[in-house]
Amino acid sequence: MTLTDNPNDPRLHYGVDEKPQDQHDVYLILSDEERAKGFTRPLRRSYTHSKCHSSTHMGLALCETYARDPKFYGSTYCTTCRKHLPVAEFTWDEDGVVVGN
Repeated sequence: MTLTDNPNDPRLHYGVDEKPQDQHDVYLILSDEERAKGFTRPLRRSYTHSKCHSSTHMGLALCETYARDPKFYGSTYCTTCRKHLPVAEFTWDEDGVVVGN
């Protein structure tokens, strides 16, 4: 998996998945400079899907993007369901807060 801070990268995919699939090849993150400004939420490393109850762990740059801008993503990936689904279906493992809040 590759990360980019270019929202116009043609390799990016957005939205939710109808059918199971592998993770995307590229994910959008905030730039190093933007993440270095500090976080508006705690840095959390994993979340649980409310429907299948499995936990998914993320890399640090994705975690920092969520911590800097909790509304940056509208969907996230469940490694068990193998789908990108609305963030409202997930809670942070560290504190139970709904992802995106």
